[in-house]
Amino acid sequence: MHFKRLHLMFLIIVIGLTAGAACGQAKESDKVRLALDWFPNANHAGLYVALDKGYFKEEGIDLEVYTPDDPATILVTVGAGKDDFGFEYQIGVLLARAKDVPVVAIAGVVQHPLNSVMALKASGISRPKDLIGKKVGYPGIPTDPPTLDTMLKSDGARGMEDVELVNVGYDLVPALISKRVDAIVGAYWTHESISAENQGYPVNIMRMEKWGVPDFYELVIVTSETKIQKNPELVQRFLKALKRGYEDAARNPQGSIDVVKRLAPEIDEGIDRPGVELLAPLWQDSPRGFGWQEESRWGDFVKWMRANGILAKELDVTQAFTNQFLPK
Repeated sequence: MHFKRLHLMFLIIVIGLTAGAACGQAKESDKVRLALDWFPNANHAGLYVALDKGYFKEEGIDLEVYTPDDPATILVTVGAGKDDFGFEYQIGVLLARAKDVPVVAIAGVVQHPLNSVMALKASGISRPKDLIGKKVGYPGIPTDPPTLDTMLKSDGARGMEDVELVNVGYDLVPALISKRVDAIVGAYWTHESISAENQGYPVNIMRMEKWGVPDFYELVIVTSETKIQKNPELVQRFLKALKRGYEDAARNPQGSIDVVKRLAPEIDEGIDRPGVELLAPLWQDSPRGFGWQEESRWGDFVKWMRANGILAKELDVTQAFTNQFLPK
């Protein structure tokens, strides 16, 4: 999905440039700003349902939702208090905290990774070891090669030396269906798979967490350490409203896209309508319901990032996330 790939490409640069800037605090009030990770799409369905049904207003919250010109700045603006909350990626939270940006994940929205390896069904490629000797396209994101390496090794291959990696930029699906490459990595199984199938090219999907990469939270809600310390009651009210919206959206996925379409007409229904059916189970795929995060999953993912040179230093994951504000 283009938004995450662009987001991660610039994330390290943005954090490095701005983490040391002065951190002004947002005015503590019930006027709340929420930054989206990208333009409205099926990932945000529960948010828009909560807005439409007045759940935030019931909690005394006047919520402004917007997409920043550069979504890669969200962790910095949230950490500095310029935005109260944001949609972000778990990997981004960890990279930010490694640069001492004071952000905390307060809810896991999408409970599992969306990144995957895809190949055309017609190719017969259905598992990582089938990629041996093949060309694999990727968008140039530095986390994709170690992801593919782990997946290959988990299936008995030697790793990246067994494939030819081709930087195809953001033209992942065109590169695949034109057979410029045999498979692609860095593709969302809730997005690129639908795009390919809409064009008449069904795909086989290899989900990364099924092939050796630790399971993690694709999309999380973040706030600042300062917000948690100074206005914990607001954080709790915000999550109460958001949880209600996502629970409603999970019960009626297509109805939730109707709401998103009405409030954000620019969405791509050809992607978001089938996509929401894939996403809805992921919003509540936890024994404790929407938003819950497990310390073990944060810890395992940090170990994997460290082992693959993605994270520069050890982190205390208990400081990177919290469940304390989720409704009981």
